[in-house]
Amino acid sequence: MRKKPATVRIARWSATHPWAAIGLWGIFVAACLVLGGAAGTNAISDEESGVRESGRAGKIVHSGDFPEKAEENVLITAEDGGKLDRAAGREAAADIVERMKALDEVESVGDPVPAPDGKALLVAVTMKGDTEHADQRVQPLLDASASLQGAHKGLRVDEVGTGSTAKGLSETLGEDFKKAELISLPLTLLILLVVFGAIIAAGVPVVLALSCVGAATGLSTLASHVLPETSAVSSVILLMGMAVGVDYSLFYLKREREERRAGKSHVDAIEVAAETSGHTVVVSGTTVIVAMAGLYLANEATFASLATGSIIVVAVAVLASLTVLPALLAKLGRWVDKPKVPFLWRLTMRSGESRVWPALLRPALSKPFITLVVSVGALLLLAVPALDMELKQPGSDDLSRDIPVMQAMDRLTEHFPSKGTVHQVAVRAPADRADDVKTALNGLLERTAKDELFTHDATPTIEVSEDRRVHTVDVGTPYQPKSDGARESLSVLREWVPQAMADVPDAESAVGGKVAQGVDFTGHLEERMPWVVGFVLLLTFVTMVMIFRSIAVALSAILLNLLSAAAAFGVLVAVFQNTWAESFLDFHSSGAVVSWLPLFLFVLLFGLSMDYHVFVVSRIREAARGGVTTKTAVREGITRSAGVVTSAAIVMVGVFAIFGTLSMVEFKQLGVGLAAAILLDAVIIRTYVLPALMTALGTWNWWPGKVSGYPGGSTSLPDQAEPSGHPAEEQPQYARFAAEQQHGQSAAQRVPQQGGYQQPYHQGPRQQGGLQQPGPHRHDASRPGYYQQ
Repeated sequence: MRKKPATVRIARWSATHPWAAIGLWGIFVAACLVLGGAAGTNAISDEESGVRESGRAGKIVHSGDFPEKAEENVLITAEDGGKLDRAAGREAAADIVERMKALDEVESVGDPVPAPDGKALLVAVTMKGDTEHADQRVQPLLDASASLQGAHKGLRVDEVGTGSTAKGLSETLGEDFKKAELISLPLTLLILLVVFGAIIAAGVPVVLALSCVGAATGLSTLASHVLPETSAVSSVILLMGMAVGVDYSLFYLKREREERRAGKSHVDAIEVAAETSGHTVVVSGTTVIVAMAGLYLANEATFASLATGSIIVVAVAVLASLTVLPALLAKLGRWVDKPKVPFLWRLTMRSGESRVWPALLRPALSKPFITLVVSVGALLLLAVPALDMELKQPGSDDLSRDIPVMQAMDRLTEHFPSKGTVHQVAVRAPADRADDVKTALNGLLERTAKDELFTHDATPTIEVSEDRRVHTVDVGTPYQPKSDGARESLSVLREWVPQAMADVPDAESAVGGKVAQGVDFTGHLEERMPWVVGFVLLLTFVTMVMIFRSIAVALSAILLNLLSAAAAFGVLVAVFQNTWAESFLDFHSSGAVVSWLPLFLFVLLFGLSMDYHVFVVSRIREAARGGVTTKTAVREGITRSAGVVTSAAIVMVGVFAIFGTLSMVEFKQLGVGLAAAILLDAVIIRTYVLPALMTALGTWNWWPGKVSGYPGGSTSLPDQAEPSGHPAEEQPQYARFAAEQQHGQSAAQRVPQQGGYQQPYHQGPRQQGGLQQPGPHRHDASRPGYYQQ
């Protein structure tokens, strides 16, 4: 007797030792959270996240060990936006200086500085302590500014700076994410209620997914001490954890319920689910992990962090599906289908074949070539806008202007442009060359003072490190960070800096800042993208060949996923590089897609789409092994998997679409891109393109491998007309597994039965291999080992 697969052995142990499995899972999740909380997060520093010249500039500045101070700016303007009354302005400025100096959180307060346009006064305040936690200490300063507003009628008082900006954004974005969480959980539960028709069955995937997110968050925190973590990881873990956690549980639960309806005991149903859906979950998880691993080839700290978080949460979701899920199902028993929601329960338990999916599949099965041309043409048409994709790094100008702190920032940069977009010039040279470096930088500043590409409202200050080896100076530009003017000023400055340092021996110079980081990051990704894409395609191809033993299946999987990804990119460009959707999605179009998104989205989409592809193709192959024609196998495989794939897709689309409501444009684009891709994948790829392609290929689908188990021991089966008799769905459940499980029989001991299915040939009880085979029309589910090999 062949040894059972690992998924079955693990599931049986969990099902027969449910409390032990549940307890071990609880200990695992708790340990991850406790250890992660104790270790703390090791965040990515500017030095680690930079690439190219801006990355070198960051490293030069970091080597200077400059003390970091949190700066706040109090801006005083006329309430109506007009000319500022000088006397009232000076009085308010003196008042704020006095109030700020009295605060324990303040280190120093500068003298009031008038704006060049005469419409504002600026008071600079330096806070005590580090910059990282300035948002937690800034509230007394904000209270002082707010009290000044009430004391001086006719004036507007704004505060913008390190702590106030971080606090304002975190509060707004924090509310966004809370709203997303509050909406996503009830929405997911509602969808699962429709799928299962029972409250406990709907709750199990959600509870399991949340436990996976918790465990993965703790493990990701621990991993950050090896690979530093970006702040976006927690959002990605939540996004992917809910998506794959619910999906994998859904696959497993639906199959277990299907087997119980066929008459199996709970343990037997769990074993079959483990051998079929459990195996598919492992394969799907592996493909997602393989795809996400491609991000490491981007050779950039942020992508490495996103890859690590994604891989961890997918691995934890797979582990949960194989271990604690069978234990929960075994312990709950028939309680998993309670309490029943009357109408929904009857809907989910309807017997007979669905009328919808056979009707939807009819064009692909009857006219595969025409359907293939039309559906692929539609997807290619959707992909056309992607040819004009522009990439830009997100910045403050992408945030909604409804956020109060962004309105204050706009007023500050309007009156004091040098406080807005700045380029950071960094120079490192031997200490004995410090005077030469300072002279060269002064010459550079004289040159910028005569050029309209740079700001002239304040004289830049050259800062020198304590060891006199590092010099930095900020040069402002009056343009928004992502504008052509800002990029032009960067290009000019990068030409002038080497010229200025040409006469300083052993000087190392670079230009950094937000604009430089965006330009360099985008260029770096464009350079690395072919390597990442090639890696993902190659490893996905190898993985699919190993799983299905078919080059045709592997190639078709890659082509179909490339097609859906291209269409999703087309939708993304059409929505966000234009203005027609601005009011609907509440964003301001910058005419570009966030630079890090296409690479991350491609890898993520490739992994998630493979989930569905593996699941559907596995059901088609399962049917093909039963001895039916390719057309029948495609019809049965897709019809039987349509419910769970559609349900999983609806859950994913719902969760991803919620991210499209957040304030940050990168999350809007991520949510819309993912939702569009999954929707296109589930509706067009799985309904039309995949069935049409597999029907057109026929037995070539499994080339160069062969689908075993055909009548008479044949390993190939020519396509023929749909067999008469009962449809596949009405055959006894065990018949579908007879060929795959083999039951210890040789080909000669199996004969074809009605509808092209292979039923065990019955000539009385057979003791061979310790299994007694029932007759072809008896369903004996009373024996636990009936479906085991």
